[in-house]
Amino acid sequence: MDVGGSGIKGAPVDTNTGTLLAPRFRLPTPKPSKPRPVAETIAEIGKHFDWQGPIGCGFPSVVRNGVIFTAANINKLWIGTDAGTLIGEATGCPVAAINDADAAGLAEMAFGAGRDRMGVVLVVTIGTGLGTALFTDGHLLPNCELGHVEIDGKDAELKASDAARQREKMSWKQWARHFDNFLRTMERLVWPDLIIVGGGASKKHALFFPYLTVQAEVLPAQLLNEAGIVGAALAARPTPPTG
Repeated sequence: MDVGGSGIKGAPVDTNTGTLLAPRFRLPTPKPSKPRPVAETIAEIGKHFDWQGPIGCGFPSVVRNGVIFTAANINKLWIGTDAGTLIGEATGCPVAAINDADAAGLAEMAFGAGRDRMGVVLVVTIGTGLGTALFTDGHLLPNCELGHVEIDGKDAELKASDAARQREKMSWKQWARHFDNFLRTMERLVWPDLIIVGGGASKKHALFFPYLTVQAEVLPAQLLNEAGIVGAALAARPTPPTG
């Protein structure tokens, strides 16, 4: 499941291949997007697929041990909510909650542009905001909200998100200057070997990649709109026994 401000999308996923086993099913996010109505909507999507197994849910939030700590584009009542428990009660299934950018990053590292890549990989999702996921040798450092880094005295996503491009009616070349400034700031902070650009704007990468000046290799994401769903499913996979 991929929980967004306007819609909640879900599909069964083959976690060995990263492919969807059925077309995505989307329902509008309840207004207001309070915890219980959202949980009931997720349960409705599960019923659409007659799903009985584990469920992964990506949220536009910092998520620690299933508990929501921030609420970007969803109701503030989510803060402090144990999403795993609440959605588990609504669906009758075991639930793993994860930050949505982290979910997209997991999918790209497993099946997309980051597959088999070692070193430091930064995944940036461009949309209403700037989501980020950071990996070292394939290991995720969760909840890296680097899109909120302050640049020139302002939250980075206020200038470098796709919402900012549309709001301020910038051309792709004009907007690329702001996005490049964000990436160069990331380069100074974490020195990535590879930057993967995802989110809705990545489909237009040919219009702004030529204006990027970072030293790191920059690639468009491969899974596009399916990344959040695939990554959430990966987060819900049972942990294999050890020893």
